[in-house]
Formats: sequence, structure tokens, C-alpha cells
Amino acid sequence: MEGEELACPDSPSEKRYFPESLDSSEGEEGVLACEDLELNPFDGLPFSSRYYKLLKEREALPIWTEKYSFMENLLQSQVVIVSGDAKCGKSSQVPQWCAEYCLSVRYQHGGVVCTQAHKQTAVQLALRVADEMDVNIGHEVGYVIPFENCCTSETILRYCTDDMLQREMMSNPFLGSYGVIILDDIQERSIATDVLLGLLKGVLLARPELKLVINTSPPLLSKLSSHYGDVPLVEVKHTHPVEVVYLSGAQEESFESILRLIFEIHHSGEKGDIVVFLACEQDIEKAYEIVCREGSNPNPDLGELVVVPLYPREKCALFKPNDETDRCQVYQRRVVLTASSGESLIWSSTVRFVIDVGMERRKVYNPRIRASSLVRQPISQSQAETRKQILGSSSGKLFCLYSEEFASKDMRPLKPAEMQEANLTSTVLFLKRVDIAGLGHCDFMTRPAPESLMQALEDLDYLAALDNDGNLSEFGIIMSEFPLDPQLSKSILASCEFDCVDEMLTIAAMVTAPNCFSHLPRGAEEAALTCWKTFLHPEGDHFTLINVYKAYQDTTLNSTSEHCVEKWCHDYFLNCAALRTADVIRAELLEIIKRIELPYAEPAFGSRENTLNIKKALLSGYFMQIARDVDGSGNYLMLTHKHVAQLHPLSSYSISRKTPEWVLFHKFSISENNYIRITSETSPELFVQLAPQYYFSNLPPSESKDILQQAMDHLSPVPTMKGEQTTCEKCPETTEQRCALQ
Repeated sequence: MEGEELACPDSPSEKRYFPESLDSSEGEEGVLACEDLELNPFDGLPFSSRYYKLLKEREALPIWTEKYSFMENLLQSQVVIVSGDAKCGKSSQVPQWCAEYCLSVRYQHGGVVCTQAHKQTAVQLALRVADEMDVNIGHEVGYVIPFENCCTSETILRYCTDDMLQREMMSNPFLGSYGVIILDDIQERSIATDVLLGLLKGVLLARPELKLVINTSPPLLSKLSSHYGDVPLVEVKHTHPVEVVYLSGAQEESFESILRLIFEIHHSGEKGDIVVFLACEQDIEKAYEIVCREGSNPNPDLGELVVVPLYPREKCALFKPNDETDRCQVYQRRVVLTASSGESLIWSSTVRFVIDVGMERRKVYNPRIRASSLVRQPISQSQAETRKQILGSSSGKLFCLYSEEFASKDMRPLKPAEMQEANLTSTVLFLKRVDIAGLGHCDFMTRPAPESLMQALEDLDYLAALDNDGNLSEFGIIMSEFPLDPQLSKSILASCEFDCVDEMLTIAAMVTAPNCFSHLPRGAEEAALTCWKTFLHPEGDHFTLINVYKAYQDTTLNSTSEHCVEKWCHDYFLNCAALRTADVIRAELLEIIKRIELPYAEPAFGSRENTLNIKKALLSGYFMQIARDVDGSGNYLMLTHKHVAQLHPLSSYSISRKTPEWVLFHKFSISENNYIRITSETSPELFVQLAPQYYFSNLPPSESKDILQQAMDHLSPVPTMKGEQTTCEKCPETTEQRCALQ
């Protein structure tokens, strides 16, 4: 063992590790100081009484028995895998032990970073760990999530989302500021985590002093072991009593079954909160309305039924542990409605009942048509097991609205990797960027589909992000600086050319933030639409979003308190949190514009010229997302494939009952309602001016293409944007040849 183990008197079982190279006299002074003052080694201040209280809770966690084994393996090996179920404590305790290791070597190789798949989890863990370590959040312990950095240069342990660590590799490819990197909950199989797993193999070779810890659930162990080879494994084994009840045939009438179960549990008098796993966000909204309506007049002797919709993605509200001091005198039972990926967001120890429908709605990207499909399918066996573990160490009941046969035959063993189901254009742009920085090959644990990679390369080429050799162009390098979809980054760069940067940054922030329009409450639909009509812009949704943001800004500037702003948002049925997020995003994008010294014109929103320039900037990035109304009744046919879609009911065009012939859209998914979302009117003339010629030539034959060809025949060639090469230089004979070259 490289270090000498000393028992610190703050607790007999609390162990810290110090290097043997420390001067013995310094060590004696340190021990004496610790004995006399009981100092926290991370900030030099005396421990609080709360530290000892939380320490007892930490020692009761299943993972605590493996601390010595983990520290031994961390000292002797470069890679350590920690396997344990949910709620075993690995996400909160392993990073603290790694911080102790870094302290023992005096941070000579850097601090600790721990990645999470969800930003809510990263924030919540940072807050919890700062409390357990008895230090200040934002100083010794911090977090970094998209568009929010709560760290300083002296932060010892930082939690971050996996995509933020991935972005850090663009400027710091070998992650030299970290001595230990922890990839947590990799069973989520996000794209960023899979990319990090691949790239870090090269980083470990370049930095022998770097330590990598991988936290995972048991089902992924064999796949990890084959990927990283023979590395030490720390297994946390614990069992807890959970009664599993299979209700075969309940899936067909899932809402009725869920409602019946909730009220049976509530009327039984058994204490404890209920978590319900549904297939998608639409089901959460539907179940929320039903449960609120049916449970509005419960028996007062049974207590109040509080329904909490927990959205795993954009609209997520954290489900925090109950604090007995916050409890009302009347008993409250919480019913938490969530969906797939919501497992890691459940933080309460009061959950006693879980209801699982066993289905999820996944977004699967089809590179051939450049569109995603919403596919309803069974969850994996590993997801089902994680939902069972939410019940924690206490006894509880799991109600499965499916049969045991369904679980064994229809459920896949592992959750599919997002890498195989998503649009990889942003990922390929990132990999091209780190290739410039010196990190080349990415050894994927699950290889992406070749067709998806080809489509990503093709799209980047259309966006002028690649040169003739398939490397990043100057345009591509600048595009990669923005934490946005490449199409949106290209639109921002185009706005510099068309003198509408201010407006384009607002659009980019608003479409990146969660939806600024609140969910329509039952009975208030007409009032909400009346309020929203005040923001409508005749040119489309992108312009309407600018109006909303400008109104929010004006209200913020003229309000005396935050409460006034929140009231204004409430009165206009707007999501105040989403608008705050958009404000933060816009500020960061503006900072990037200034840092890389791109031209920034004064805002001129409202003029005819500015409106045209915004459309040009949007079309420069989103020429692949154009649709035409083929029959004059709102049936829009995509240019790239033969799917027909309709305007979203809450689109400004739907509200104003206007149906433009040609539209540019921001989102489209193939589902039971094929809606195109965030649309603005465009024209064939603008399209043929701004879309690359070789993209147009590769479009499938259609009436829409013929109309565009006619427009092209009537227009003289327009010079390309600065930084782009001319069509004749770029256009090859076939698309396949281009992709093969790249």
C-alpha cells in the first residue's frame, strides 16, 4: 500500500489516507491538531455536530463496508469498477473517498469530477455531499450543468453532467485538472457517457497517474469487463424485502388499474408514498388530471393525497426526501407520476409502493429520413430491477402491470444504448474537434450504426462544417464552440453575415430552454390562448418567441421584485423558470460570440429587412427541415421524405388560422400526431438562394422539388457565405462518394 492509514479521531470507523512521503513531524502536528480541534481537512475548520450525525447515516449505507477494499484498489490500480444497486450509496460515497485520496497526495494530479446523466441528479448530489463533508457548496464541492457553473478554481470535488465533461475535453483533451474521474450510473447509456468511456481509454494511456472509477449496476458488468479488460471490481451486495405483485392483463387498461391501485393503497391505511412509472410524458399529464380529479375529496381520516408529476426531461421538478419538520399535522401521501429515466430522480426514503406499467416510449432516430419516431416498447429487465430498488432498504410492494412471462420473454436484458437510437451529428462534430486536439480514436463500448455515422458526416458537410478532406473547416471549428445543435450553431454564424445576431441568439435560447408556454390547465384553455395571442407574430413561431422574450425582459426591468415577474408569467400562462433558463442560455451564447470576436449588429427587430435577414439565418441552418402544404388544408409534406405532418395546435399559425404554403420547422417526430413544431414561413426563392446545390440535387423527386427547380431557374446564383466554398468545388458525382472519402 502506497499510503499510511491513520485513524482520525472524529470517528473510529472514518479512515483517511495520507502518503508516507509526508514529514513525520508534520504528521504528528496534524494528528495533534485533529485531536485538539477536530478539524475538517478539506477546509481547516472544526467539524459541526451535523457532520457526526450524517456520518452515522453514511456508515449505515450498504457501500460503507467496502470502503477499505475500494481505497486499496484505487491506490494500486488505474481503473476501478464499482457495482451496486440503486440506493447502495455509491454515487455519494465513492466521490468523497476519491476526494480523500486526492487530499492524501496533496492534489498533485488534480481534483475529483463525477459525471451524471441528469442535471437534476448532479445538483442534488453536490448539495448532499457538501452537507456530508461539512463544506460549502460552490467552494470545496460544486456542480457544473449546462448553462450553470457552481464551482471555483479551488473546488476539490465537482459533479457535472456527462455532456459538460465531454465539452471540457475540447479545450482540455487530457483533462489535466483532474486526478480522479468518476463515471456514475453508466447503465443510463447516454451518448456522452459512451463517448467518455471510449475516449478515456486513450487519456489513461497518456496520463498513467490518472484514476478512473466506473459506477454501474450489476447487469452491465460483463460488457464493461470485456471493454476495459481485467480491472479490479468492488461489488456491493445487499438485499431488502420487496413484495412483487404481477397483475397480468392490466396493461390494456393501465389507467384504470393505476387509479384502482392508488386508491386501494390509500384506503388500506398503510403509510408511505407511491411512485407510478408510466410510458411517456403524455401519460403523466393524463394520469395527473385523472388522479387529481378522482382524489380531490378523500376521506379526511386517511390524509391528503398529493399528486406530484415528475418529468424526467425538460419539465422535471425534483422529488426531494421528506423532512419531518416540513410535514403538516394532517398526514400527506405523495403520488409521484414519472416515466422512463425518472428512476435516478427519486430521492425519497418514504416510498413504500411502486406501480410499474412495464412500457416506455422511446425516441428512435431514422437517419434515412432525418426524423425520429416515438416507439412504444417494453422496458428492459435492468430498468425493471432499478424500479424495484427504489423501495430502498425498507420493506415495500412493487405492483407490475404485466406478467412474469412478459418480463422474461418480452423485456430485453439491458437498456439500449442511446448511441444506437439518436441523431449523431453533434457527436461526430465533437469527435472531429477532439481529433484536432490530439485525441483520435474513440473505442465505443457499443458501436453506432454505420448508417447513422454516414448521415451525420453528410449533414456536417451540407452545413459547411467539413473541408474537402473530411476534416473540420474553420466554420466547423467555430460551430463546435456553441453548446447547441449544429444546425442552430450554423444559423447563429449565418446571422453574423445577415446582421441579426441579437435576434438569432434570442431564438436559439428560447428553443434550447424548456417550453415557455405553460401546460394548458383544464378549463382555462380559452383564457390562455387569449393571453398568448398578444405575443403572436405574423411571420411565425420563431418571431413569436422573440416577442415573448422581449416582453419578459421588459417586465423584469420594470418590476420591483421577482414576485412581480412570477405573477406576470402566471397571468399570461408562461413558464417563468423556462424564461429564466432562456435568459441564462442567451447570456452564455453572447459571451461565446464576444470571446471568439464574431460581429454583432445592433438589434433591429420589427423592420422588414430584419425579418428577411432572420429568415435567411434560420434557413442557412435548417434547410434540411422544410415542408410544403400540398393541398391547401394544412397537410405538410417533408422535402426529404414522404411523411405528411400538421402544424402543432399551439403554433401561432394554428391560433391565427393561417396556413402558409412553405414552412421551416424546428422539431418533428413520427407518432400518432405527426406535428411539426416551432414553424416559420419561408419561400422557394429563399431556399434556392441559401441551401447548398448538392443538397438540393440529392433530394428525392417530388412536386415540391419541381417547384424549387423552377424558382432556381428564375434566379441568378447568389454568392455563398464567407467561409463556405462554391458549389462547383464541393459538389461530387454522388453522395456515397462524399461519405466514403470522409
